[in-house]
Amino acid sequence: MSPQYRSLTPQQVDQFMEDGYVIIKGAFTKEQADDFTKTMWVRLGLDPNNKETWEKDRIHMPWHIRKEVASFAPKAWNAMCDLLGGAERIDTASSSWGDSFIVNFGTDELEKITDTIPPKQLDNWHVDGDFFVHFLDSPEQALLVIPIFSDIKPRGGGTYVCPDGIDLIANYLAAHSEGVLPTGLSFTPSTSTHEKHENDPGYWSHLKEIQRCSKFVELTGEVGDVVLIHPLMLHSASKNHLRIPRIITNPPVGLKEPFNFNRENPDEFSLVEKKTLRALGVDRLDFKPTTERRKIVPKRMVLANKMLEDEKKRLEALATSKQNVDMSSSTRIAVA
Repeated sequence: MSPQYRSLTPQQVDQFMEDGYVIIKGAFTKEQADDFTKTMWVRLGLDPNNKETWEKDRIHMPWHIRKEVASFAPKAWNAMCDLLGGAERIDTASSSWGDSFIVNFGTDELEKITDTIPPKQLDNWHVDGDFFVHFLDSPEQALLVIPIFSDIKPRGGGTYVCPDGIDLIANYLAAHSEGVLPTGLSFTPSTSTHEKHENDPGYWSHLKEIQRCSKFVELTGEVGDVVLIHPLMLHSASKNHLRIPRIITNPPVGLKEPFNFNRENPDEFSLVEKKTLRALGVDRLDFKPTTERRKIVPKRMVLANKMLEDEKKRLEALATSKQNVDMSSSTRIAVA
């Protein structure tokens, strides 16, 4: 019998197997989004009504609070379970979303540009997971998840994905059982025996292979939508020409055990495993890493920790200000 899915429709399963992503519409409400993002501008120290304060075109924020996906966005959680072979396979430590928003502001210069930058010219193509050595079966980043906290229109800074890129990354990782390091925005084999790609400056977007890719999709959506993407999908931030802040997060989802591409019962393959096998052009693969799995402390953590401390100070200042106002109001009432 073919697997039965709790959430995904046959059409969504087909789309994931074809393109490597699926959009779950209305996975949470606008009210939930507003509550989750209510302190965002205070944390940033920016004025939402004054574009002159938006000095950077894109900011990655640290997280302060987390919410369990199963209760915050049950439709998305059920779909995640369908893609990964069941809730019992998902690491409970990665079953929540934090308020680590990625805000794409755009710039005044971009707002004046009427043309759309072709996706092949974007300079941010990469695969997520800068905190571990990558193997084909790595469990640390089992899905790329994008919850949407602001409406995203075309040319509004939405993420671009390249479905063709899954084949590139899958075959690259299959050929490097020694693992690869997430160096910069590219992959660098973890041993010195590998010959580098000719004219490879260290970015997937400049490799000959991605220039030959033909399918690119600009992800747009509404508040409450959640995009679930194959972990080996090449994707890139795009330029926000509209100057409407685009707000998303991209929380990783981990597995308790590595992906298994050699299950005895083919019905037990998860959809992510099936899509990876299709990208490799095989029905099964007995993949085994030839070096140890290990974590990496990414350089971004230094900046993230500094941002976290700054944001805490702003939130504390806001709380103190509210407390003073409340005390002042109480005093006036008592006097009256």
